[in-house]
Amino acid sequence: MADTPLRYRWLIHVDLDQFQVSVERLRSPELVGVPVIVGGNGDPTEARKVVTCASYEARDVGVRAGMPLRAAYRKMPDAVYLPLDVPAYDVASADVMNALRSFGHPVEVWGWDEAYIGVEPLDGSGDDVVEPAEAFDRTTIGRFAERIRAKVFSRTGLHCSIGISDNKQRAKMATGFAKKPDPESAALAPFRIEKVFELDEQNWLPLMGDRPCRDLWSVGPRTAAKLAAHGVDTVHQLIATPRDDLIEVFGPHQGNWLYVLCRGGGDSTITPEPWLARSHSKSRTYPTDMTDRDEMRSAAFELTEELVNQVLAEEREVFRVAVTVRTTTFYTRTKSRKLPAPTTRYDDIAPVIGELLGNFEIDRPVRLLGVRCDLVTPEDE
Repeated sequence: MADTPLRYRWLIHVDLDQFQVSVERLRSPELVGVPVIVGGNGDPTEARKVVTCASYEARDVGVRAGMPLRAAYRKMPDAVYLPLDVPAYDVASADVMNALRSFGHPVEVWGWDEAYIGVEPLDGSGDDVVEPAEAFDRTTIGRFAERIRAKVFSRTGLHCSIGISDNKQRAKMATGFAKKPDPESAALAPFRIEKVFELDEQNWLPLMGDRPCRDLWSVGPRTAAKLAAHGVDTVHQLIATPRDDLIEVFGPHQGNWLYVLCRGGGDSTITPEPWLARSHSKSRTYPTDMTDRDEMRSAAFELTEELVNQVLAEEREVFRVAVTVRTTTFYTRTKSRKLPAPTTRYDDIAPVIGELLGNFEIDRPVRLLGVRCDLVTPEDE
């Protein structure tokens, strides 16, 4: 890997739409179109738990990530509330990042549902950089983004929005226009592609100049309030503010950053990190709800066999397993257990899966079963 991050001509920001909700809907398709709120252990009456992700149906009535679950419940008591299933989101996110890496360009992951892709290095090439097979302009980079969206969906079933620019900050803001296009932004878009938008020096000021400073990515409410106290409310006004005045108010680091940011500048580097899956999982929603324990065990063992074959193909070892059960009421719980020793043998793993399944107190029909294998990584070794 190159010693220092490389700069790129094009920075592509990929943002998965309502990620946790979308993963849950893949597992339970009948949740499509239904208000879904993910957070805590799925109990909206529990104190000190917050919303992690809300479907667009819930957002339409004011439910937001970070809101207390109790407040969300007051706004939307009839929504389906689901617990966080971190391992399932890890696996789904890894599948997406693999799809992004398959294009041969460096990928910098920023979380479960967000990543940057660097296209056309400006600093020469390092050992880890694949020189592009094609040159990109404003039109072809949009088509490339469209191919990215199509591959992510075909491989994972998940939708994403994409912002394009020459730096991360502007690409991130471009994604906002991709998600929620308006007549003004549509008129200034360099191409007409669903859920893809480019924001660059040509449309930056027409789109951003009259917007509040708060709309600049990384400008929080405190910074915006401080700017407003000095008579700076819009991006145009911030651009008109001398650099020395910004440094005097905010200090050299933030003052210089605001001076660059309001002009559309930002970070054009990509730092790809080595990636290795920490777990694999499989879940299945069954066409007929299950009530018989033997039927559930058989279904869980089938999922286990599929997982073990995948682990064997990758020459990995399993050190912990887990089972997830979801009933017809969408009550969802997971139980896990560490194995006595890392293994790849089905005969070592399946009995533990059976025991975990037997530990559930199931008083309602089961609609979904999931099995997860946590894998040994080099640092574990």
